[in-house]
Amino acid sequence: EVQLVESGGGLVQAGGSLRLSCAASGFIFDDYAIAWFRQAPGKEREGVSWISRHDRDTFYADSVKGRFTISIDNAKNTVYLQMNSLKPEGTALYYCAATRYALGCDVSFGVGTLGALYTYWGQGTQVTVSS
Repeated sequence: EVQLVESGGGLVQAGGSLRLSCAASGFIFDDYAIAWFRQAPGKEREGVSWISRHDRDTFYADSVKGRFTISIDNAKNTVYLQMNSLKPEGTALYYCAATRYALGCDVSFGVGTLGALYTYWGQGTQVTVSS
């Protein structure tokens, strides 16, 4: 059974940090790109970051560049999203998702985080940033 389980969300003050985790099981981890998405109340889901399969290149939305870092622990089949300098507009439900598509440097960020390309999704972890 394929599972993606997020954890690490919580309440943090603006300027603070959180590290989200996405633990994967049930599929060959290295064959999949993993992305982080978020959805705030009343807003559309948006891509935050993704890490490509195999080469593990990393990509970020302009809004989080320099503040968020996606990383991977292959031994634990886990992807992390370190979020620093959090802003109130970062309040959202954060999801991780997995795809076998070879999403890398040759695609735009919008394509790389197109939800329809992702096969497996976690349930999400809530991040709330207070001002």
